[in-house]
Amino acid sequence: MTEELAALQYKTVCSIVSENARVLDLGCGSGELLLALKKCKKVKGQGIELSEEAIHKCVENGISVFHGDIERGLIEYPDKAFDYVIMNQSMQEVRNVDYVVDEALRVGKQVIIGFPNFAYVRSRIRLFFQGEVPVTSSLPYRWYDTPNVHFLSIKDFRGYCRLKKIKVLDEYHLGEKKYVNFLPNLFATNAIYLVSK
Repeated sequence: MTEELAALQYKTVCSIVSENARVLDLGCGSGELLLALKKCKKVKGQGIELSEEAIHKCVENGISVFHGDIERGLIEYPDKAFDYVIMNQSMQEVRNVDYVVDEALRVGKQVIIGFPNFAYVRSRIRLFFQGEVPVTSSLPYRWYDTPNVHFLSIKDFRGYCRLKKIKVLDEYHLGEKKYVNFLPNLFATNAIYLVSK
């Protein structure tokens, strides 16, 4: 992912989250998003991460982080313990999406879900004309080393929310450098959704 796209994602999430909110970031990586939220909104945040290397970076950055596998659930957290639960660029990497999303909706009043749009036009073109799994700025991995186990589009996620009766409160469609307002399922590289039960 390019720095510009990451900056646009962080800016978008910062615009969603309210001041002094309680935030749980699932699959927080090295904590850059939580660090940005602490700076822009003074959140009380913590992360859950599986990678020990990423956990060490969180600690170096002063981020409260727990070593854990989000696929095993969030049983240690009571219902609505957080104002926001964030799953930014992690949903497509979990095997049991339903369970993780249900748990996020249980412990968070609202959930922010960000994911790469696998139906992005350049991905479609590369697959169609070159016959290869696409590698783009938002999908920088080759087929054999990708952490992604689910390949979804914006249209797929909207359908998932309808099926599961998840309320979409807001949605943002991101290009490589700016927001996309026209045919997002085709032209957006990433999407960020604010959802609730």
